Amino acid sequence: MANLPLDLHTIWFLLVGALLAGYAVLDGFDLGVGALHLFTRKDEHRRLLINSIGPVWDGNEVWLVTGGGALFAAFPVVYASVFSGFYLAMILLLFALIFRAVAIEFRSKQPGARWRAAWDTSFSVASITASVLMGVALGNVIWGIPLDAAGNFTGSFLSLLHPYALLTGVTTLALFMMHGAIYLVLKTEGEVQQLAKGWVNPAIIRFVVLYATTTMATLIYRPEMAITIKAHPAFFAVPFLTMLAVANVPRSIHHGRTGWAFISSSAAVLGLFALVGLGMYPTLVRATDPAGGLTIYNAASSPKTLGIMLTIALIGIPLVLSYTVSIYWVFRGKVRLDSMSY
Repeated sequence: MANLPLDLHTIWFLLVGALLAGYAVLDGFDLGVGALHLFTRKDEHRRLLINSIGPVWDGNEVWLVTGGGALFAAFPVVYASVFSGFYLAMILLLFALIFRAVAIEFRSKQPGARWRAAWDTSFSVASITASVLMGVALGNVIWGIPLDAAGNFTGSFLSLLHPYALLTGVTTLALFMMHGAIYLVLKTEGEVQQLAKGWVNPAIIRFVVLYATTTMATLIYRPEMAITIKAHPAFFAVPFLTMLAVANVPRSIHHGRTGWAFISSSAAVLGLFALVGLGMYPTLVRATDPAGGLTIYNAASSPKTLGIMLTIALIGIPLVLSYTVSIYWVFRGKVRLDSMSY
């Protein structure tokens, strides 16, 4: 980052970024599992997919709520501009997340084939929709949105669906599908695990092709995203290590090291978020007018508020981490169906 002054504004930039990156890692794989759900045909297989994320999916979304709360506390102007400007997109995202939850809970309430097929479709479509919308939002933040002098959004919902944003949305979906396929290899066994192994390499290829395309488009149309890395070559380690993490996934799968494959996939997600953070800093939302935009300085709360909220965050975030670690520890191991399963 430019000079990396470790002031309260930069600390909150890193903190909000870390929370959203944590959400992408954790909810990314269960959104990916949802996107892959209809690739299976047997009811038992679909139940195994749902139960692989059943104990953790709702806890994963705590990170999104925490990240949104941190954004509101530290950068209220950004929160107001993004949530008002992306209002319809946010409502669609909310409905997608709701339908995912309802589908998971309602699918096994009746044994009928049509009933389950309807909820299976709802679960998968909602997962795909949520993934693409998150990527579209990220693409617009990178590309820039129309803002007036007061930081108010002046565009429309359709103006957010430009080619770059849609490309970023599809790339995000491909990333989550890769992440989800690797998670399924880790959590399942037998026939379902073999199916998941067959999904991994095609998912990696799709992601790599889309990621390369998105990177080229970014460097051509938004070359300012590379300024920090050009100014500080040491940061080139971030894209290099991210590339190595992606390359290590098929290698680990081939050698049966599914745990390392999932760690590598998670590292790739974190690396991609770090790249976006490096490219954006100190901007939080880029405006289509180069003279505009919301930064960590002109959109922040007062220094006193940032200091008080940082104290609260230092207490609360370890609790969220402890909860997440404990849940994954309790539900470690391969997923199996029993009388308590979905």
